[in-house]
Amino acid sequence: MEGVSVRKIKKICVFCGANSGKDVAFVNAAFHLGEVLGKRKIDLVYGGGKLGLMGCVSTAVAQHERQVLGIIPSAFTVNNLVGETCGKEIKVATMQERLVMMMELSDAFIALPGGFGTLEELFQMISWAQLSIHNKPIGVLNINGFFNGLLSFVDHAVKQEFITPRARKILISATTADELVDKLQAFRFESDPALSKLKWSPSSSQKEKLDLTLRL
Repeated sequence: MEGVSVRKIKKICVFCGANSGKDVAFVNAAFHLGEVLGKRKIDLVYGGGKLGLMGCVSTAVAQHERQVLGIIPSAFTVNNLVGETCGKEIKVATMQERLVMMMELSDAFIALPGGFGTLEELFQMISWAQLSIHNKPIGVLNINGFFNGLLSFVDHAVKQEFITPRARKILISATTADELVDKLQAFRFESDPALSKLKWSPSSSQKEKLDLTLRL
């Protein structure tokens, strides 16, 4: 990355499946991502528990003696539904509160293979970046072409003029963990001039969490 200004990333939030998936490559890649984060001295924020790929990446980060923070809705902790979080755990009331806290506490975001929940989290972060609610890098680790269809769809939406070329740059992709982290560190946010003028007000709650309320 010679000649490229590097963004300082201390915490990465990883979105991924609570299942392991059909291909063992997904499990191997989740463990490897955790190892890469650990070796680069990057802490992990994730959705809590120890199921599926979530358990793989959090275990690997903890084994490299980096901090692991699981942010989990209280409903998931009943009857030990998702297993014990590997590291510190913060319980929240709702899924939305969970996602807002993830955004606030992380410097970047990575999506591994997963289902509807993973895709929801990924696109919520992309949407918030497009609206200039945050300017943090977002990437997918495209293991064995898992995200090929999604990336093709996004490019199709650009061609159909529903997503601007500027907004398309928000979503980064790579096939290896090291390459993806390098790209996240090199990312430079390019805000939409009109959307960057939007004013997002802080919450008046005691916790001072972000209330995504638009002030026109």
